[in-house]
Amino acid sequence: MICVSVEKDSAKYKKITIDGHAMYDDYGKDIVCSAVSSIVITTVNGILALNIDSISHKEVEGNVEINVINEDHTTRVLLQNMLNLLKELEKSYPNNIQVK
Repeated sequence: MICVSVEKDSAKYKKITIDGHAMYDDYGKDIVCSAVSSIVITTVNGILALNIDSISHKEVEGNVEINVINEDHTTRVLLQNMLNLLKELEKSYPNNIQVK
């Protein structure tokens, strides 16, 4: 299962971690993992294109950690959109992804 963990300090995002594998299908054929990857990579690239100093991120063996350095309005909106998309995916695939 993919676990999405969100750390906030009051109303501001601090860290978002995406760990695990959906186990929906074989590696390379898993549509849930593919959807999560697309959502997260598009969001990270969009944020960095608009404000390179707002987040840092690292990927280790498919697991992603996003650290929010400077949360401006655009960063907040894009991160919230990413989480909304992941929550919608969770509704369709509750055995494969969990957003905390």
